[in-house]
Amino acid sequence: MMFCYQCEQTTRSPAGIGCTSEPGTCGKDEATAGLQDILTHLMKGIAQYARRARAMGVADRHTDDFIFYGLFTTLTNVNFTATRFVHLIQEASKRRERIKLLYEEAAREQGKTPEILSGPALFQPADSLEQLLRQAPSVAINADVEHLGSDVIGARALILYGMKGVAAYAQHARVLGYQSDEVDAQAEEILDYLASNPTDLDEMLEESLEVGRLNLKVMELLDVANTDSFGAQEITSVRISPIQGKAILVSGHDLHDLKQILEQTKDQGINVYTHGEMLPANAYPLLKAYPHLAGNLGGAWQDQQREFADFPGPIVMTSNCIIEPGRSYKNRIFTLGPVGWPGVRHIDNGDFTPVIQAAKALPGFTADAKEQRITIGFGHHTLLGVADKIVDAVKHGDIRHFFLVGGCDGVSPARNYFTEVADNAPADSVVMTLGCGKYRFNKHEFGDIGGIPRLLDIGQCNDAHSAIRVAGALAEAFNCGVNDLPLSIMLSWFEQKATAIHLSLLALGIKGIKLGPTLPAYLTPTLVQKLQSRFDLDLDLIGEAQADLQTALAHTA
Repeated sequence: MMFCYQCEQTTRSPAGIGCTSEPGTCGKDEATAGLQDILTHLMKGIAQYARRARAMGVADRHTDDFIFYGLFTTLTNVNFTATRFVHLIQEASKRRERIKLLYEEAAREQGKTPEILSGPALFQPADSLEQLLRQAPSVAINADVEHLGSDVIGARALILYGMKGVAAYAQHARVLGYQSDEVDAQAEEILDYLASNPTDLDEMLEESLEVGRLNLKVMELLDVANTDSFGAQEITSVRISPIQGKAILVSGHDLHDLKQILEQTKDQGINVYTHGEMLPANAYPLLKAYPHLAGNLGGAWQDQQREFADFPGPIVMTSNCIIEPGRSYKNRIFTLGPVGWPGVRHIDNGDFTPVIQAAKALPGFTADAKEQRITIGFGHHTLLGVADKIVDAVKHGDIRHFFLVGGCDGVSPARNYFTEVADNAPADSVVMTLGCGKYRFNKHEFGDIGGIPRLLDIGQCNDAHSAIRVAGALAEAFNCGVNDLPLSIMLSWFEQKATAIHLSLLALGIKGIKLGPTLPAYLTPTLVQKLQSRFDLDLDLIGEAQADLQTALAHTA
């Protein structure tokens, strides 16, 4: 029987929590869920040997490339193709044997006896799909829950799911050529720790903070990768309505993929639009320099079936979140990199000729729509450049409070909370936002305070790094801690990248975060109590937007 509870939309019923029958809420079938569990288990085994090889002076970058990529494929709404996972499992087994040999050779060369490992290091995946699926329950996240209890399983899940988020960000940086030995080493250490099957709750919560610290390093690395590759984000007015012409829609998160598409469609008479978390691409100088980057269409991931059906050209998914393609567009959607859906064409060689051919064959937009625009590009380079103006506005009483309202969006009506907070924030407050949660209110009119826009779109979810940089600069300017700032954080979560970001904020000691719309299913009452007592974490925000605003405003500059 399948079991998965890694995302916010997991099944919750009187019978229990977690998706236990196919398809899961995300659309994942039992075979894919089981294969993902096996692949994840093998990643721990690879890390066991990789960590020990590194201690012997052997650091293999290709091994770490595979660890991050492999974990990325198991994120929510990334890959649903069982055959791809069978191949990845076979590849993982080979990679583990290779790094094992490198470790053992290095140990013997140094006159040491290689350590005999256990657990994931020894797991031998079966040859056939049928046999693999028989193995899957033994390595599932909830294996041995009857003996260990849900608290231990939940704490392990918190670490693992945070690492999946870290892997996604690390992969985006790596495709741009940015990698860090420090990051690789720490990732190996954390996965090796999980491979030891830990049971101490307090120790595991401490390790989850290590995941948060690692994610801070990775988000910083990705920020440098994006900025070095495409320039620092600039304040940009982005068109959000189509213009006449052939068209390609690019969704997901990967700016490297978008750059390749823009380059290959140059002078082809095709307009390229971003979708979802690709919106911030329009603020990067080297990307918006392409005249056929025509703007952004649509909103957050959960609306894609309607938006993709209405789009008159091909769609390219560069990362999550893909959901089951509708019949009207399944033959014109393409996946890249870690993404996959059965029956959908996958491009793995960087050649977008099939997409270009589809764009030319499809009708495109027959006329310009009424022009609509929004303003984006308020990354940390932009905001720190006007920090003195913001500080003066606070000191003079023009800005009373800052709200950070963002994260992952989703289908739950309870997420209207975040819209209510943003829309009802007083006129002397500033709302910073990031991730796809912004689409709930980023077309609303917020006005400005002395020329400072009241709505500041910082960027993608990984641009939480920018929000952290800005908060740190404000704290320094006011000679106080971040927790003493007139700043309230309302974080919406959906999948594992949000888990990693949340752990990063906790690792920084930031308290009073409001998280929703529901608790992660793997956070048991015991774990919640431990987190709340240590971090003053508010995990019960639904339906209290007005009350939360009043409470927040009591903490002013």
